[in-house]
Amino acid sequence: MDFISSMEISASGLSAQRTRLNIISQNLANAFTTRTEEGGPYRRKVTVFSAQPFVSHLDKAMDSPPYPPNADPRRGVLVDEIKNDPSPFKRVYDPNHPDADQEGYVNLPNVDIQVEMVNMINASRSYEANVTAATTSKNMAMKALDIAR
Repeated sequence: MDFISSMEISASGLSAQRTRLNIISQNLANAFTTRTEEGGPYRRKVTVFSAQPFVSHLDKAMDSPPYPPNADPRRGVLVDEIKNDPSPFKRVYDPNHPDADQEGYVNLPNVDIQVEMVNMINASRSYEANVTAATTSKNMAMKALDIAR
């Protein structure tokens, strides 16, 4: 793997984790939102990542086209989609809430703050790991240039 490939893969990881952190922040910000444009409470969102198969990396590294059909030329991790979490909403008894039903229950978003905080720590550490990998690749390239002098 060359220098550009390692930086490209680290950059894709940084971008994916940044997107994940943005989605987690959105979930936390809407943890108590009971009205949305779609109607009803906010529904938690999750990011779905995908990776390119190793064969496409190998073919690209060896410059032996054709690449697998419909192969994405990017390397590393990609944000495949952002999906709504289908888990049920939380029902809380609060008869004074403006969105309470006839029985006094309110549907709150399916966002669990503790789970989101754990996911945020995980995404933050993954981001840091990708920064470290990019820095290490850069340092290795600099050492190689120093050797050539």
